Amino acid sequence: MSNIPDGLLFSESHEWVSVYDGVATIGVSDFAQAEMGDITYVELPSEGDVLAAGDEFGALESVKASSELYCPVSGTVIEVNEALESSPEIVNSDPYGAWMIKVRLSDESELSSLLSAGAYAEIAR
Repeated sequence: MSNIPDGLLFSESHEWVSVYDGVATIGVSDFAQAEMGDITYVELPSEGDVLAAGDEFGALESVKASSELYCPVSGTVIEVNEALESSPEIVNSDPYGAWMIKVRLSDESELSSLLSAGAYAEIAR
């Protein structure tokens, strides 16, 4: 069973979201990183990029697969976790600490379409 912390929101495409003061911090779930295997490369957007909910914002590559990352909310990228460029394996060891991007939300009502930890647990098996 993968680790699914309470207090986070999740997308069906396995991204997690934490919101504080109108900013969404976004990463990939423990389930997603476990399914991918050893992450070898993380591709992320640039600060200032404007994303809509559902837009592709990057990709993960591992020894077994590659997978697109989808933004669960709309907004402007205000920060990118540059540490992942040189140390992508952090996603495997600490998926909830290894955030990918921070987005200033443009429509907080979109958060209601995301899954609670309990609901996400039902699909992350």
